[in-house]
Amino acid sequence: MTPTQHKPATAAHSLTGQEPLFIVLNTGSGRGDAQILQDTIRRILDEAGRRYELMPVQDPSRLTATAEAAVTRAQEQQGVVIAAGGDGTLNAVAGVVLGKGVPFGILPQGTFNYFGRSYGISQDTEVALRGFLQGQPRPVQVGMLNGRLFLVNASLGLYPQLLEDREAYKQKYGRSRMVALWSGLVTLLRAPRQLSLLLDHGGQARNLRSPTLVVGNNKLQLEHIGIESAELDQNRLIAMAARPVGTLALYGLLLRGLFSRLGEAEHVVSFAFDRLTVAVRGRRRVKVAMDGEISWMDTPLEFKVADERLPLVVPADSQYLDRS
Repeated sequence: MTPTQHKPATAAHSLTGQEPLFIVLNTGSGRGDAQILQDTIRRILDEAGRRYELMPVQDPSRLTATAEAAVTRAQEQQGVVIAAGGDGTLNAVAGVVLGKGVPFGILPQGTFNYFGRSYGISQDTEVALRGFLQGQPRPVQVGMLNGRLFLVNASLGLYPQLLEDREAYKQKYGRSRMVALWSGLVTLLRAPRQLSLLLDHGGQARNLRSPTLVVGNNKLQLEHIGIESAELDQNRLIAMAARPVGTLALYGLLLRGLFSRLGEAEHVVSFAFDRLTVAVRGRRRVKVAMDGEISWMDTPLEFKVADERLPLVVPADSQYLDRS
């Protein structure tokens, strides 16, 4: 096995309740006041008599470095790393934790919280933290895109544009699901650019023209839009793409998604895979979104299930079942 390869997933070690906690907190993300969030964390952990260190991050460019410092301290002291923030924060810290033998906890602050909700982790900080204190690590599947982790989904084409526009609307009108919906309607008014994709999975190649390709790793999100997700239980990811359609048909697809019927739409292609390579004709680099964060990547793109699982601390009363 080469140094760059991961070892097969193994069962996470149980927590004793005495481990020190290293909390990476993005003070610029989420819906609430950062000081209130820190005060809540301090109050609950002080009451519980837990050792902890808050590691606030104001500059997003320092998030990865702070997460790396937290992981190093957790390795040295047999501790736990906790990420507090929106989806991008959880993604960044999880990407550092994966494969390091350190348990991982989350205090979700994002708008939709698909990742946390999938494992019974509340968006309410006090509820989530008290659940963590009674929880145990469970191995959780994550996806990879060109070597970078994603927890919920990764995409290219129209979907990243929707996310960029949504963020701009949130900055102007505030964070809410109605604002997110309205920004999506406005984005679809612009004729989306069609991508010429060459998809290769399972040794089979196919050409597809589509305004967007989304790869999902979250059963809750897929169920909400009406896409079959059973194969996520079999160490696979789900790819979704829309065939070339006009603006009116795109509105129809959006409505189907809102009513959990996207899987019934004739213009939607979806399939499960464990590894997928995507070439984009005429593009050496493309804009991608991973758990809501936008970046540029070189093509071809390779999506796959991560070799190792993420040791996520799940509340004791969660209905999540270990499927490893």
